Amino acid sequence: MNETPSAEQDHSSEEAVVQSSRRISKIWFIPLVALSIAMWMVYYQWSNQGPTITIEFESAAGIEADKTKIRTRDVEVGLVKKVALKSDLQSVIVTARIEKNAAHLLNAKTNFWIVRPRVSLSGVSGLSTLLSGPYITMDPGKLDENEEQEDVSEFVALEKPPVTPAGTPGLQITLNSDDEFAFKEGDPIIYKGLQVGEFDNIYFNVEERVVYYNAFIKEPYHKLITENTKFWNASGINLELAANGIEVKTGSLETLLTNGVTFGIPEGMPAGRQITQRAYFDIYKDYKAASDERYKIGVNFVILIKDTVRGLTVGAPVEYRGLEIGRVLEINLPTPTGNQLLDEGYTIPVLLTIQPSRVQLQDNREGAEFVRAQIMHWVNQGLRASLKMGNLLTGALYVDLQHYPDVEAVELETFLSYDIIPTTSGEIAQITQKVTSLLDRVNALPLNDISNNVNDLLTKLNDTSSTFQDTVNTLHDLLKEVKQQSTSANLNQTLKSLDGLLVDLSAGSRSHEELLNTMAKFQQTLEQLTPFLQQLNQTPNSLIFADGVQPVLEPKGRKQDATRDNNE
Repeated sequence: MNETPSAEQDHSSEEAVVQSSRRISKIWFIPLVALSIAMWMVYYQWSNQGPTITIEFESAAGIEADKTKIRTRDVEVGLVKKVALKSDLQSVIVTARIEKNAAHLLNAKTNFWIVRPRVSLSGVSGLSTLLSGPYITMDPGKLDENEEQEDVSEFVALEKPPVTPAGTPGLQITLNSDDEFAFKEGDPIIYKGLQVGEFDNIYFNVEERVVYYNAFIKEPYHKLITENTKFWNASGINLELAANGIEVKTGSLETLLTNGVTFGIPEGMPAGRQITQRAYFDIYKDYKAASDERYKIGVNFVILIKDTVRGLTVGAPVEYRGLEIGRVLEINLPTPTGNQLLDEGYTIPVLLTIQPSRVQLQDNREGAEFVRAQIMHWVNQGLRASLKMGNLLTGALYVDLQHYPDVEAVELETFLSYDIIPTTSGEIAQITQKVTSLLDRVNALPLNDISNNVNDLLTKLNDTSSTFQDTVNTLHDLLKEVKQQSTSANLNQTLKSLDGLLVDLSAGSRSHEELLNTMAKFQQTLEQLTPFLQQLNQTPNSLIFADGVQPVLEPKGRKQDATRDNNE
């Protein structure tokens, strides 16, 4: 029998269904919340993570995935995620994640390099990595005003850290040199003994065959760089043997150990406009070469040398009355007909230039034309060129221009389109000519006849000398004999006189008796004077008073006193 369910049964069934659904809801809610949280975290991580970049290194020494950090200014901005070889096996590709707040630092000029301990002449760096291990440094590039920010994800790391830290105030310049000396990264730039900059990197242009150096001048010294600034080599010791003598120049102690350059404005040149952007400058071998560069225009002439040119070098000075007005450009110019050095009467062509600026004229075409016209005018009036020795120690020669009014006039000629300045014999040739003339005169002397005559004369002089010696010996003997005879006669006369005196004083002689009488009288006189002398000794005043006794003086009173006594 079927029973109809009651209302209570229906209500209980509904509650059971509700509870069952609640259980089901709780079972699915927890995983759903967890999934939502995970998805949110993934989204948050994805939305807040920075870009992934790749950096190409030559080697992966010291780089480890999930360990090596990327820093800028000692702040961590990224982490290495993967290290792999490049397909050509020539380098290593490092994949790294950069934080989002540092993504704006990535651009086409951003540089990366590995920081390790380094020891160089410029100092020691990277010592902190001895404990923490190597890390990658990111140097944010600074774009120019006209450059736009672009998203860059592939970079090539530097082999070495840049010499100049990023953001250092100053001026970037480019130097170039085609001489034999070379510089390297970190070499100093000196100004009056102070290091004001250094070389950053080097680039060699194969087509131009010129070495370019990117250098940096620190603030505030970058204000010294102007359009007329010249750079020259200041490395080591510069020893130059020139026409003026020996010149020794040295830089600072640092440039003695390494290479270096210095700069300045040559004397007599204006400072010019200050350089504010990257500019190009040449490096000259010394200050003189840098100073001579300001003479842009020159008038070329040729002199034909008949004498030797040994000691004359390219760059030797050309002087007029002792003042330098130019320099030698080339010696033994090639001729269109070929080498004629072995031809008879060949003269050596020497190319020289006279610069208007050195003679206080404008460095332009007008000044050059005036110099050319004046030199040719002077040639007609006797201007001649000659080689003279500038220094006896080095033997260096220079070209000297002087006026010789007595020389013959010559016809103006040209050589390879250059005007020729006539020459005269130099000092060396003149000395050689004088020595040759003297030797010719010496050779023309009748030396054989003179020699025979001299031998005869010497023989006669020898005979005469022997005769004179004999005469002198004879005279000496004669004088000796005469001297001995005169001395003997004097001695005999003296002895005779002494003998006569002794005879006169001998006993019984008259002189002896007179001497005895005189002595007797002298004795008697002394006996008579004895009493007088004794009295004089006892009473010295006896010579004044007769008896030798002084009278007694009695005092007498005055007349008034005697009258007073009588009255009393």
